[in-house]
Amino acid sequence: METAKKITLENSENYKWGSNCDGWHLLKNENLSVIREKMPPGTTEQAHLHTKAQQLFYILSGVAVFEIAGELTMVMANESFHIPPNTLHRIFNDGKDDLHFIVISQPRSHGDRVELILGG
Repeated sequence: METAKKITLENSENYKWGSNCDGWHLLKNENLSVIREKMPPGTTEQAHLHTKAQQLFYILSGVAVFEIAGELTMVMANESFHIPPNTLHRIFNDGKDDLHFIVISQPRSHGDRVELILGG
């Protein structure tokens, strides 16, 4: 049985991805994933989709740009963006400041990722 506990970046599992981006698993189980992420300026994620997981990105600071089906959407601090399963997407930070956000995946998205190449 799980017990209640305080979760901080210091006691969370950290991982690196992309070009010096960071992720911290705040909650990680089969049914739900909550990750705090940081993307430095000029970084982008590989285009991909999740076959089962839906995701909600909540922007804490900075400006995120999401690409969905060739369409770009800017998402500001204190706004969120929902991505249903089987939706080809990527996020990037073309701003001058770090981008900080929370991504909630249900069920968890790790192991449910198919990468594809956008554009030419």
